[in-house]
Amino acid sequence: MADTGLFIGWGAVVRGREAKSLEVFNETLAYYGRLQEEGTIESFEPVFLEPHGGDLSGFILIRGEAEKLAALRVSEEFTQFSIRAGLIVDGFGVVGADLAGRLQRQMAFYTEQIGAFA
Repeated sequence: MADTGLFIGWGAVVRGREAKSLEVFNETLAYYGRLQEEGTIESFEPVFLEPHGGDLSGFILIRGEAEKLAALRVSEEFTQFSIRAGLIVDGFGVVGADLAGRLQRQMAFYTEQIGAFA
């Protein structure tokens, strides 16, 4: 299982762009499905959040190898999808994520650093 990911989050749909948001969302899911079939990413999981008074409405968590995800983030096609998404939803963002074993290594390093400041 991959220990690196991309967290792609978004807020509310821009009013008047609801229909376009569905179109772009479906195109995006097809794109990630293709990337998974090609082996560029390991998996992806789209999530819608229930209304909670915050700015985050949903996200997609993409799992994959660090090198492949780094290349994906700067690819022309990923950039184009990101720009399109940013025009139809508020608060669109892409953030690197540590998962599984990488998360455990980060926590070990964090614990070590706490000890250094004690």
